Amino acid sequence: MALSPRSGDRKLSEVARHVVLPDGIVATDWPLIERQLRRMETPLDEWQKGLGMSIFATREGGQYACGIGGAVISIPRQTGKTYTVGALIFALCIAKPDTLVLWSAHRARTHNETFKTMGAMALRPAIAPFIRRTLTGAGTEAVEFANGSRILFGARESGFGRGFAKVDVLVLDEAQILTEKAMEDMVPATNAAPNGLVLMMGTPPRPSDPGEVFMNRRAAALNKTSGNVLYVEMSADPGANPDDRKQWAIANASYPHRTTTEAIMRMRELLGSVESFLREGLGIWDEAALTKKAISGKAWDSLAIPESKAPDGRRVYAVRFSVDGSSVALAAAIRPEEGPIHLGAIKLASMGDGTQWLVDWLLERHEKAAQIVVDGKAGVGYLVNALHEARVPKSVIITAGTDTITSGTSMLEAAINSKALTHSGKELLDEQVKAAEKRKIGTNGGFGWAAPEGGNVALLDAVTLAFWGAKTTKRRPGRKAGFL
Repeated sequence: MALSPRSGDRKLSEVARHVVLPDGIVATDWPLIERQLRRMETPLDEWQKGLGMSIFATREGGQYACGIGGAVISIPRQTGKTYTVGALIFALCIAKPDTLVLWSAHRARTHNETFKTMGAMALRPAIAPFIRRTLTGAGTEAVEFANGSRILFGARESGFGRGFAKVDVLVLDEAQILTEKAMEDMVPATNAAPNGLVLMMGTPPRPSDPGEVFMNRRAAALNKTSGNVLYVEMSADPGANPDDRKQWAIANASYPHRTTTEAIMRMRELLGSVESFLREGLGIWDEAALTKKAISGKAWDSLAIPESKAPDGRRVYAVRFSVDGSSVALAAAIRPEEGPIHLGAIKLASMGDGTQWLVDWLLERHEKAAQIVVDGKAGVGYLVNALHEARVPKSVIITAGTDTITSGTSMLEAAINSKALTHSGKELLDEQVKAAEKRKIGTNGGFGWAAPEGGNVALLDAVTLAFWGAKTTKRRPGRKAGFL
């Protein structure tokens, strides 16, 4: 990966750590795209041209070679990702009338920034003649072309992308937080297109990100288990010094001729931790951290059922105060006479809101609770005393100890692996489950759940305690469907 005199002249193979092409390539639609880029007066560097040539590579019959497995791009921030992919998509829309593109980011903030960039591109003098109009209303952001092509923009966290019948191109930004649920909602729409294409792009996932889709696509390409994936990765060398400017140039093909030193330094400062900069600024995958996840996201997702199908049975409520005292989580479990225990996350709240709501909530329901399990240092004493003062029987309230925690985590792990539970599929709980790591407790093989950098597993701890309580309780109070 030696540097040439002008970094903008480097080919894709010279700037990328990995370029894995799909099998069966015989041609590419790149000449069609490049012709439109010239008409748009939108220049690309050599590596960007190579990326476009690879994305639009075709097999015998004209189908995109990566049309089945997707084009997957792992790329640091400040590299020109949005400009590059935006230019390619604009050129495709102009070249092929009536093309429908959905461009989604996970967060509304990212979606808004992307739309601003694309809106500005649509106003450029050489591009504006191809544009019919740009829609800017919240929830209807779009660029519409004079030939009937459209690019629609939205945030996945707001439900964008569901319900479309035929989508030609799906651009999935922030792919490091692309969930399997989002894939199930959005990707089938490309199946009805005659030559559908899915592009995923993002930075390496944090340990707390639900990054399994991105990770699995990367693994499929690097391990050669799929010949249908285009995978391109730009990154500095493993173990790189974050302040080594030669490593900045290795990771970022746009540095220094397009991305300035000041821009990289600003990112280095604002991202905070060295780990964040290595990951997001230099594109380095933390293989060790990403393999420490305690629970398979796929296994967890397979156990989700609609809340309307939750069983009747003995109900257990569990409260977990976070280790740092900043939050409190409330969860529940239902144990039916037959069948698996059902779990549900009820609420995760800041301790700044106090705990009176929690006392009131539990007092309204304690007569029908088989057990109330409480754990954590921050507010246990206050909560337990308040429940006792309200004459909740002492036999109902259990204060968790170390043995309770280790028993609960091992029970929950076994139940997930053996498909012996169901859950309500709440997004926040799902995220904590998929990010959780194991932490050793004691010397006898016991473990609990731990949050990765910047994460929280209080809800997971709460459902674990609820599961333990439902599994072990012998009390049989009145029953009623649902947690509430």
